[in-house]
Formats: sequence, structure tokens, C-alpha cells
Amino acid sequence: MKIKVLIVDDSALIRGVMKEIINSQPDMEVVGAAPDPLVARELIKQTNPDVLTLDVEMPKMDGLDFLERLMRLRPMPVVMVSSLTEKGSDITMRALEFGAVDFVTKPKMSIESGMLEYTNLIAEKIRIAARANIKPRVKVQPHSDGTTLAAVHSTFVSSEKLIIIGASTGGTEAIKDFLVQLPPDSPGILITQHMPEGFTRSFANRLDKLCRISVKEAEGGERVLPGHAYLAPGHSHLLLVRSGANYMTKLDQGPPVNRHRPSVDVLFNSAAANAGKNAVGVILTGMGRDGAAGMLEMRRAGAYNLAQDEASCVVFGMPKEAIAIGATHEVAPLHELPKRVMDFFASQGNRAMRV
Repeated sequence: MKIKVLIVDDSALIRGVMKEIINSQPDMEVVGAAPDPLVARELIKQTNPDVLTLDVEMPKMDGLDFLERLMRLRPMPVVMVSSLTEKGSDITMRALEFGAVDFVTKPKMSIESGMLEYTNLIAEKIRIAARANIKPRVKVQPHSDGTTLAAVHSTFVSSEKLIIIGASTGGTEAIKDFLVQLPPDSPGILITQHMPEGFTRSFANRLDKLCRISVKEAEGGERVLPGHAYLAPGHSHLLLVRSGANYMTKLDQGPPVNRHRPSVDVLFNSAAANAGKNAVGVILTGMGRDGAAGMLEMRRAGAYNLAQDEASCVVFGMPKEAIAIGATHEVAPLHELPKRVMDFFASQGNRAMRV
């Protein structure tokens, strides 16, 4: 059965190009095209689409307002398609927070030829969205009693240990929900989230405002400090390296790995080589297998690894692959992962002090 797609965009040209792209795929079809959210609302009732593609700037109702109402009243897979998602990347972060599965930017070149070049990308995102586990968003508090998790009671553990995180589709909110629970003196954190250039800085800035730890887009050459998280920029792989006694970040603009740059496998492999048993790996929601092989290398090097469970994932792809090859030690719901990570570090600290 074909994936039924409803297009919502105020541009007749974009609606036409999107329709051509989607209908050219053997497994999907356009069941309607709306110039504004008011028409879209009626078409949703009439056509019952599997996936909605949604522009941000439209007449009669702002796309974000429509998305927020839609996800509250009739949750469904939504892929944002808008020029504003690039010029105003904060808008993209808000759309993902409201429940959009993913986003794609309109091309920078001539609209029609550019959109045709985006055919494979758009089709892939629609396929992923159609399989996504859509749930009403629940605001995650820092901790169940309003406090953060307990700090790691060992300077040695806090300065030497690392948390290495990889995610893709659905990962922006999963990473946020993970990080907001961490104490301000948590071990240093390196993160690779599949996201194009131009959006990672906005994402890091948003996280920095919400979390008790400091979060920034990695620049390369930074010392990895406790209480700090470093996010791979959209244009480069992020690696962990050693410089004497210190852990440092390194950026690399080598070719994509598993079709991604930044790649989770690249980060995890560097953690295996340079941190070994000092690292804890965390693999979150995402499509594909990027990160599975690297996480297995981390385990072989002595790292302790955790995966997000299927029920709490938007897309149970990357964690599933890591679990399947034996790369993980624990599988848990997203809301439990931060506590399990910090409890593991606390147990390691207690063991070190007894020795």
C-alpha cells in the first residue's frame, strides 16, 4: 500500500514540484495539496494522509501554530519543508519540539531544478516519517522531584569519564530530554546528531539555555571538560582525541560515513580508540545503522553502552542495530537513561575509592 502524502504550502510552484517528486516514487502518492492550514484541515479529514509535508510561512495561519494544534488534536507524522527552516533555524528547533519528525530545506538554487535534485532526500524523509512512532510530546522535567540527578561524587570520575551520544531522526528532542536531567558537574559529553550545516549551532544554543550543563557546537581543539557538552557541527565529523593527559575535540571534513557527515560511527570509533573503559556510549532514536559498529568497538575497548528502547524511540533503527550485534549492555526507556548513566559512574567511583 502506498504512503499517502498531503502537501501544505502556499506556493503553487512548490506544491507542483513536491507533487511531481512524491508521485515519481513507486511507494508513495499525493492525496491532496493545500495552500494554507485551513484548507489542509479539511483535506486531512477527507484523505486521512499518512504523512504531512508542511511549510512554515503561510497565509491565514502560521505553520508552527498549525503544527502545534495538529500534534495536540490529531498527532501524525509531519516533515517540515520550508525556506525559513534554513534562514531561521530556531524555527526548525521549535517545529521539532512541537512534534515534527524531521525537516528538509528548500533548495538555494532555482526552485524547480533544486527541488528535483532533492528528490531522494525528500522521499527518504517521508518514508522514515511514515514509520515513525508518533506520540504527544510530554515535557521532561529535570528530575521527577524537580531536581537534577545526583552529582558524581568523585573528582577523578568526573574529570576522566566521558559520555558519548549518537542520534538521528527524533534525536533533537531525545538529546534534550537526556541532557536536561544531568547535574552541572556531569562527565564531559560529545554528541553527534545527524543534522545539516546551519542548524547545529542553533540546536546547541537552545540546549545551552535549557540545561544545567554548558552546551556548544564543537569548534575542534577544545579540551573536553566536565559539565560541558560538545555537539558535532553539521559540516564535519566530530572525534575524541588525546593530548597528553587531556581529552580534546577534533573536527574532520572527510567523506561521509554511512552516508552521513557528521557520522556517529566516526565519533564512537574515536572514543573506542582514545577513551576505552572511561567512556559510556549512548545510542538514541534514529533511522539506519550509523553508530552500531562504532558502539561495538567501544564495548570491545571496555566502554559501557546503553541504548534507547523501542517504545520511547521515534524511529527504532540505530538502537535496534546496535542491540542486534551485541554492542549494548543495557536497553532502557529514554527517561531512565540519564539516571542509569550517572548510577554507573557513581558505582565506578565507589569501586575506585575502595581500591
